[in-house]
Amino acid sequence: MTDIDNPTPPSDPATASVPAAPARPSPVRWVAAGAAGVAVALFAMPLLLGGPDRTETAATPEAPGVCAAKKTPAKLDFTVKDMNGATVRLADFKGKVVLLNYWATWCGPCKVEIPDLVALQDRYRDKGFIVLGVSQDDDPETLRKFASAFKMNYPVLVGRDQADLLDAQGPLWGLPTSYLIGRDGIICTRHLGPATLEQFEREVKALL
Repeated sequence: MTDIDNPTPPSDPATASVPAAPARPSPVRWVAAGAAGVAVALFAMPLLLGGPDRTETAATPEAPGVCAAKKTPAKLDFTVKDMNGATVRLADFKGKVVLLNYWATWCGPCKVEIPDLVALQDRYRDKGFIVLGVSQDDDPETLRKFASAFKMNYPVLVGRDQADLLDAQGPLWGLPTSYLIGRDGIICTRHLGPATLEQFEREVKALL
């Protein structure tokens, strides 16, 4: 089990490992009945263990070649607390390019991905881009310690006990899961599992 009071520092993310279980039981969000549940579990496990990124594109005319033709509006009508207790309205970020990242402090692949999200926030925050990190089940104190250790420079939101927020863009099969949302509020890309900095940057630049 990962020691969340002494999280792995960002300087050597490759050494991060996936603990056998979270600090407390995480809600099993993707269990279905019978054989369907088994199939979902087989699909989700590689993501939790850091398997290859599965990228799906949906639509926006601003980024031909990056986003496909199907248009799916992001659901951003949620109010949530950040790790410091401040109230955040997701709808306030409409008009920006948003990278909505679902993650958890106990998730090894998430730890590998976070330094790249920090880099993206640094590079493009002044051009109308923002990362929003939604923690699946961590408490605020745990998040503050983790965010300090990883130098997270973007809003870290408390998603536990908000099933509607966690499932807003679709079922959350594994962590990390990221949605890139254009200025028009349309989901351009969904990454199931960790993506590389190069992938994210190509997609973000196409939407700015």
